[in-house]
Amino acid sequence: MKKLSTLSLIALVLMGLLSACGNKKEETPEPPKAMNVIYMIGDGMALPQVYAAMLASKEKMTFSQFPYIGVVDTHSASNDITDSAAGGTALASDHKTKNGMVGMNPDTIPVKTLLEVFAEQGKETGIVVTSYITHATPASFYAKVPKRSMYEDIAVQLAEAQNINLAIGGGMKHFNQRKDSINLVERMENELGWKVYDTLADIDVTCKKYAVLANDGHMPPAAERGDFLPRAVKTALQTLDDAENGFFLMVEGSQIDFACHGNDSAWMVNEVVDFSNAIQLALDYAEEHGNTLVVVIADHETGGLTLPDPQGKYTNVVFNYSTRSHTCLPVMVYAYGPGAEQFTGWMQNTAIKGKILNACGLENISDGLPENDGRRFSAVKDNLDSKPE
Repeated sequence: MKKLSTLSLIALVLMGLLSACGNKKEETPEPPKAMNVIYMIGDGMALPQVYAAMLASKEKMTFSQFPYIGVVDTHSASNDITDSAAGGTALASDHKTKNGMVGMNPDTIPVKTLLEVFAEQGKETGIVVTSYITHATPASFYAKVPKRSMYEDIAVQLAEAQNINLAIGGGMKHFNQRKDSINLVERMENELGWKVYDTLADIDVTCKKYAVLANDGHMPPAAERGDFLPRAVKTALQTLDDAENGFFLMVEGSQIDFACHGNDSAWMVNEVVDFSNAIQLALDYAEEHGNTLVVVIADHETGGLTLPDPQGKYTNVVFNYSTRSHTCLPVMVYAYGPGAEQFTGWMQNTAIKGKILNACGLENISDGLPENDGRRFSAVKDNLDSKPE
């Protein structure tokens, strides 16, 4: 009898321990979800541009601070080498499209973007760039046009957008020097609820719908515009900081691409450093608030940049460009904050939207259109299969 009681006691203790372990497992908290998203696109910036700037600059660079880094395939639905319209559309949505098309799939059907999804969720939204605000990458988040060159149509779509709280960049001429003679700036202020500025100075950051069109064309190069991009990001964060349901901010370092098209190394380094300074503001904000996901990526590589030693002695590095156009090189994605652990490994650019939404606790809200992953390596295959003459 005594032996039975001892066994019973041991059984009860084991059951209690198992129950405690089970309860402990059930009480494991869910990983935190991101309330805010800062999505930063270095146009034309692959790993060669980042490392070239690290080599050439004495500035502290932000890229090495990210705990999670992945590799992103950039081909479009029509070409192995994407342009910024198709690349931007893929990053904004989960659709490959044809080069030159903005916010549409290859059949010219509009696709739903991250900005649109977050606005529907009650988040405030903003766009900050150093190009035209109507340029291909920023336009991919709010406009739907079959040709990226339709700047005046894109400007109308921005002006009439109900889901954008702030827009900062260049391109004033597409609003007030139009072929249809409409002064879109006046219409924005008088009919559409915008406050429009031509400088970052004296902005009312409490205003919940404003545009800063700070140049008729693109903004000047970094060496001339100074710290415009970091100041614009700081201004946008001051505006969006008190958003009750959080915010989505897209920032583009637009002119890394311009510099690489020109094979201009000094310009390229200045632009990457400028973009890095803007990224630092985003990282500081995310670290302070704890509920903000920062994702840094590029739409494509530009210039075919390599860093060889022409003498072959492994002692000297020069910046060597192989083209003045884009290439099919993969780009890197860098992530920090809630959900950042998803951004590792090899992925398509169309995967980014779903990963960001998942980090925010949202399913990838589909627009009902099948994803078109497009062609792959066809031009390369043709070259491999062709016989030498």
